[in-house]
Amino acid sequence: MQYEHWNDANSPLHPASAPDFLPDAQRRALQLHRLQRVVKRAYDNVELFRSRMDQKGVKTADIRELKDSAMLPFTVKTDLRDTYPFGLFASKLPDVVRLHASSGTTGKPIVVAYTRGDMEVWTSVMIRTFAACGVRSGDIVQNAYGYGLFTGGLGAHYGAEALGATVIPISGGNSERQIMVMKDFGSTVICATPSYFLHLIEQAAAMGISMQELPIRAGIFGAEPWTEEMRSRIQAESGIQAYDIYGLSEIIGPGVASECSAQCGLHIFEDHFYPEIIDPDTLEVLPDGATGELVLTTLSKEAMPMIRYRTRDITRFITEPCSCGRTIRRIQRVAARSDDMLIIRGVNVFPSQIEEALLRVEGTLPHYQIILTREHDLDQVEVQVEVTSEVFSDRVKAMEDLRKQLGNAIATIIGIRAKVTLVEPLTIQRSQGKAKRVIDNRNK
Repeated sequence: MQYEHWNDANSPLHPASAPDFLPDAQRRALQLHRLQRVVKRAYDNVELFRSRMDQKGVKTADIRELKDSAMLPFTVKTDLRDTYPFGLFASKLPDVVRLHASSGTTGKPIVVAYTRGDMEVWTSVMIRTFAACGVRSGDIVQNAYGYGLFTGGLGAHYGAEALGATVIPISGGNSERQIMVMKDFGSTVICATPSYFLHLIEQAAAMGISMQELPIRAGIFGAEPWTEEMRSRIQAESGIQAYDIYGLSEIIGPGVASECSAQCGLHIFEDHFYPEIIDPDTLEVLPDGATGELVLTTLSKEAMPMIRYRTRDITRFITEPCSCGRTIRRIQRVAARSDDMLIIRGVNVFPSQIEEALLRVEGTLPHYQIILTREHDLDQVEVQVEVTSEVFSDRVKAMEDLRKQLGNAIATIIGIRAKVTLVEPLTIQRSQGKAKRVIDNRNK
């Protein structure tokens, strides 16, 4: 059976106005229309979804309201590895025009697929992402996300081009060239991980260039958790507006959610991605405003639909209306994941909590590493944190006072004491992509 094009151009529910500003009733009708179709598509074409729905006794006809999505089975990341490479495809390979894959840091890589219709949807949500962040036609976008199998580079590239911006496909790495291009080409927007942009700020200073004197005015940052404290540091040191975006390859790549000019939560493009917040332990759907794990269902994905995908990202819906006027719901910035949670001496700890503590104390830099070891069957935590050159060259007592302040700040937030080691600037290895914050040596 040939499925109709997923932009719903012939559907009476097709939004005539900008989808970010749809009235609630119209948006919900569109979501239900697409949910029913994608569940049928997954059931008809993907053995894993069909068998799990059969096991639960759920039929496609049972999805009569949006809340009925809670009857559907979950999908998790291991499902993609267990069915590697093409076991979750709902389209035949000749209809697939693009394949991407994860870096494969754990087990087999995750393969994701796109039809031509999927590519159009991806481009459209990236246009909406850039527009929400104030990017416009005529901007010069320096894209420092990685190209290749990683979804970030090409996802941002096509969206910015379609918006009418000039794209510099520089990818990651070669920081001196990044600064040279930023200066010589007059880049007005940069796409990168926030930790890498912090490195670029340092690199520019080492080259005698002030980021604040360059034309760059906005940063579109994603691919790793970061805190409000890091945003404040980036904006203060570079003079740009730093926007958080959210996406994951299993769903589409970048373009799932984005901040707007209000910088107060990320709008989910929920006409294409139906969101739920669940309790990660009980798996029950939580009410709006409660903190839990984000679950997403792709509403318009042809090649590889995802039904109730557990992202492992911890967030909540923000219930207050946004000042930008968008009616699509917002989620709080994702600062933690249920699967990067560290259990230290029986206490649940997220690396982002330690980052928050460090950045509260003046004199530290936003570069740190958490090293876990085990001595006499007891977990030991060391936090290495860079301090400014002025602090590091200061008298011993000032260094000791700063170390104590940091130790107290960490203990206040996570509830346990950590050894704090102050190190010189540029001591901790920089990453051109996602920063490696934790070294866990407890089982060595």
